[in-house]
Amino acid sequence: MTVTAAQGFRAAGVAAGLKSTGAPDVALVVNDGPSSAAAAVFTSNRCRANPVLWSAEAIKTGSARAVVLNSGGANCYTGAEGFQLTHATAELVGELLSGGGSGPRAEDGPVGAIDVQVCSTGLIGLLNDRDDLLAGVRAAHAELSDDGGAAAAAAIMTTDTVSKQSVAEGTDAAGRAFTVGGMAKGAGMLAPALATMLVVVTTDADVDAATLDAALRRATRVTFDRLDSDGCQSTNDTVLLMASGASGASPTVDELAEHVTAVCHDLALQLLADAEGADHEISIEVRGAASEDDAVEVARSVARSNLFKAAVFGKDPNWGRVLASVGTTSATFDPADLDVALNGVWVCRDSGPGEPATSVSLEDRAVSVTIDLKSGSETATVWTNDLTHAYVHENSAYSS
Repeated sequence: MTVTAAQGFRAAGVAAGLKSTGAPDVALVVNDGPSSAAAAVFTSNRCRANPVLWSAEAIKTGSARAVVLNSGGANCYTGAEGFQLTHATAELVGELLSGGGSGPRAEDGPVGAIDVQVCSTGLIGLLNDRDDLLAGVRAAHAELSDDGGAAAAAAIMTTDTVSKQSVAEGTDAAGRAFTVGGMAKGAGMLAPALATMLVVVTTDADVDAATLDAALRRATRVTFDRLDSDGCQSTNDTVLLMASGASGASPTVDELAEHVTAVCHDLALQLLADAEGADHEISIEVRGAASEDDAVEVARSVARSNLFKAAVFGKDPNWGRVLASVGTTSATFDPADLDVALNGVWVCRDSGPGEPATSVSLEDRAVSVTIDLKSGSETATVWTNDLTHAYVHENSAYSS
């Protein structure tokens, strides 16, 4: 269930002292090949952290031999010194993987800083201690192993209460097996494009960077980009997909995308389940839309309604708040002909009262909302959670 489930990958997670709690805070995932193809997607927030600025340029080569990640400090808005630290981190990983370190084994072939992706997560404006971080990188390199994925997943946690990992198995047209594995962190600031998340997905499929990029973008479009926990978009979001080619399987884009999507979907729902302070996980399905974009827009409008989210927290099946949110969109629909169901009970029919709302129970953690626009055949689902006292408390004291 880890990023090392795919052949050709090693990982580690160590405590470098970046977190005051002493918890693990530096992770390293290495691709031993024979291939080093890679693709990534990043936050669309114009205010980007130094690791995103670095990695977005480095990934243009279509290759990555490793990714180093730290939690504790986001290395965002830390000035020139912060970018220099990102560069130094990548350089050190390259040096270690080229045989310049004291790890368990030196990888074949030189590795440059450009071959290393860098990710950080934590508090914005906090400059990580250079000596501690680089010492953590050395320690992580020394701990690299085929079963180090779980430790790496633990090291990237911030406000997460549990680590997130997933694996999917597939075969290509010739019947050759390949594996996709992944890890993720995220519990707050979960909003599209992407969310407060760091995600590393690995595969031992033998595919090129263009295939990886196409498969990854298909996957994130219907998974992470539809996770909208609290409407807040981060500065550090990174989803990286690396391929080692070690299995010899050569899936098509469709075959690879199916399994990358499965892993991303599983990880997205794990992120949702661990959202800060949440009591309910809410799926909002819009059907009967004139276009997929319309369906996503409507679902997202409901997901971002604080009134609706507060109602779910209070176990109040207030479907009027759903309709009010639908009406703020530019989607095609007849305002006088909308249906809404809460947990399978059609409480609104033809934009009027349907089955009694009193028959809806919101006691369980899972809540489903279904909206029928009756304007076409397209559908989409967005996931969110309720707005709770615990969420407000945690985020009011986040930096103290």
